Amino acid sequence: MSIEIKAPAFPESVAEGTIATWHKRPGDAVKRDELIVDIETDKVVLEVVAPSAGQVSKVLKDDGDIVLSSEVIGEFTAGAVADAPAAAPASAAASEAAPADLKISPAARKMLEEHNLDSGAVSGTGKGGLITKEDVVAHVASATAAPAAPAPPAPVAAVIEPSASGRIEKRVPMSRLRLTIAKRLVEAQQTAAMLTTYNEVNMQHIMALRSRYKADFEKAHNGVRLGFMSFFVKAAVESLKRFPAVNASIDGTEMVYHGYQDIGVAVSSDKGLVVPVLRNAETMSLADIESNIAQYGEKARNGKLSIDEMTGGTFTISNGGVFGSLMSTPILNPPQTAILGMHKIQERPMAVNGEVQVLPMMYLALSYDHRMIDGREAVQFLVAIKDLLEDPARILLQI
Repeated sequence: MSIEIKAPAFPESVAEGTIATWHKRPGDAVKRDELIVDIETDKVVLEVVAPSAGQVSKVLKDDGDIVLSSEVIGEFTAGAVADAPAAAPASAAASEAAPADLKISPAARKMLEEHNLDSGAVSGTGKGGLITKEDVVAHVASATAAPAAPAPPAPVAAVIEPSASGRIEKRVPMSRLRLTIAKRLVEAQQTAAMLTTYNEVNMQHIMALRSRYKADFEKAHNGVRLGFMSFFVKAAVESLKRFPAVNASIDGTEMVYHGYQDIGVAVSSDKGLVVPVLRNAETMSLADIESNIAQYGEKARNGKLSIDEMTGGTFTISNGGVFGSLMSTPILNPPQTAILGMHKIQERPMAVNGEVQVLPMMYLALSYDHRMIDGREAVQFLVAIKDLLEDPARILLQI
């Protein structure tokens, strides 16, 4: 029985997607719910799985092709797996030389046949070692540029082209996610009256609290580790309650004040920066926050974040300190009106009651939309976060 392979139904906020990788080619046997193809949108990578046991019989949309919501992208034959179609002599020779489990995209297979190449000599950079068209292009270009040397593994999706001077350059197409990030960042700077205010926080008390209780915390909460981010989220929630304009957004000529705190936490992934949202963070415990952040981080690394998990958010926290950043200016995440930037904890000599003490200090940065938030509110909001972090008991007592 033939079944249409369709792209998933996209949400209203997603207009179209791009075929990222076909993991199965025509004739490949698949099991029920086994991954067939990845479709990249401007927010997440969506997976299409096999509806039942069978085989892929036809590919209608190749890697890189644009697809619409619920569009037919291929055909699938359910039931007993038929023998794979006979291949051309060049393709057969390449298949014999390649390992049995080697995966090759349709476009790459065609190019291998055109250049009469051995697929075993090409390094696959796609998911699960898949050989993509770009891998074959890079292999051909490298062999042309330096025939006596072995071709180095090509970067993911990189097209290497010799320039007029003979130097090697690589052109990497921007992914949909990267294009969307670029568009939103530029939009934020062009449409918002963005300013940044800075302060610094003494992390000594938080670090001592964490050091004292981290083992008991992990034991009591089934392996959940106590990090710094949960303290910042709790401090932000309490401060947002005191300064509702920082938790608001602008919609046209209206200011929307939110009676809840949905905190976006910026997470770095191989595909770019994503911001999953802790919904109703005001109701979460420290353990809940740490557990959710850990799950989001794992999903981001594996490309498993859903659109719902990254939609919305009333305030964002970004931690550049994990990469060693001492100070930076975070850019707003529209339509939010503020974003908090955390940075590296560094010991510095500080004057305390007339004496010099070496303390673990962190610079904080709050970027805000001056159309919505006055400078006084922004500064007081950041000072409130500083006070809560320097005396963690205030978070528990909400004072």
